[in-house]
Amino acid sequence: MSNDKFEKGLAIRKQVLGEAYVNHSINNADDFNLPLQELVTEYCWGAVWGRDELSKPERSLINLAMISALNRPHELKLHVKGALRNGLSKTQIREVLLQVAIYCGVPAAVDSFRIAKEAILEYEQERNE
Repeated sequence: MSNDKFEKGLAIRKQVLGEAYVNHSINNADDFNLPLQELVTEYCWGAVWGRDELSKPERSLINLAMISALNRPHELKLHVKGALRNGLSKTQIREVLLQVAIYCGVPAAVDSFRIAKEAILEYEQERNE
């Protein structure tokens, strides 16, 4: 697939999630899940993340809260690293997860803090290599 929204989305997706992760996701897609990769890249990353009304750090804050509330650990770890790439601090990430504790429940926050801590350590290790 190649169109303007897809190409824009691909660039944003790589910037936020990391080029290696995105390339792996797309290059390892098969007939079954390639349509999902195309949909996510074009609409999630191109049509929504590509809008100018919110900054990438603002979008990251929103995503961390929603993904924590939805209890999606794999996506949370990925988006914590993305939030750090977007310039969010560990303090900002912590504050979002504290907000999650109040509005979504302590168990969601406990899991989210654990996953976020792992992601932060991995991100810092990757940057130091």
